[in-house]
Amino acid sequence: MTETGHILVVDDQRDICELVQQYLTNEGYRVSIATDGESMRKVMAQDPVDLVILDLMLPGEDGLTLARQLRQQSTVGIVILTGRGETVDRIIGLEMGADDYLAKPFHPRELLARVKSVLRRASIRARAEPGPGGRVRFAGWHLDLVSRELMSPDGAEVRLTTGEFDLLAAFVNNPNQVLSRDRLLDLARNREAGPFDRTIDVQVGRLRRKLEPDPARPTLIKTVRGAGYIFTPAIEPS
Repeated sequence: MTETGHILVVDDQRDICELVQQYLTNEGYRVSIATDGESMRKVMAQDPVDLVILDLMLPGEDGLTLARQLRQQSTVGIVILTGRGETVDRIIGLEMGADDYLAKPFHPRELLARVKSVLRRASIRARAEPGPGGRVRFAGWHLDLVSRELMSPDGAEVRLTTGEFDLLAAFVNNPNQVLSRDRLLDLARNREAGPFDRTIDVQVGRLRRKLEPDPARPTLIKTVRGAGYIFTPAIEPS
């Protein structure tokens, strides 16, 4: 076994749960199963979970509702796994806080690649070595690149998902540069996304809602028409 981590599969289709559990267990992960929101919360209350593979079509509370609740309460990795293939569902899932999305039917190896990607980004905090330049400030905000903590100008901690932090770190490390979507995919370590994927646009929208006084008129993360985005604040050691 070469991998570690506790993964929770939330799907009311038992055959899907067992397929994913067997495949990921063979890859070295510890895998638990839940069939709805209630059983999901029971598992998470008993044992810390590193990543949730979450179906959208569930009895009772749907997957989007559960994704929103999870993101409000923690920064656990979330991969949405669903039979819905429409772009709008994918975008809504990402806006709710999911880190990635995979439509059924799927190949287990592709799911494994998504799982590894999300866990790899989430594990940077544990692997990082403290050092100079780990804390920066911009426009009154304070960001710790090692502990991955973001403090607002009024001193409140603002939770970031793995994807949001990776994108903000990419901006902070490349201020006042026009960054294309493709370049941001590389910098944010999300190269699994396709060339026409809207993940970056969704993540930028979520960051703006957390950082900008008026997200409809952004002053920190500006759009450069036809080119990408630029992070405008001055970056200083904190």
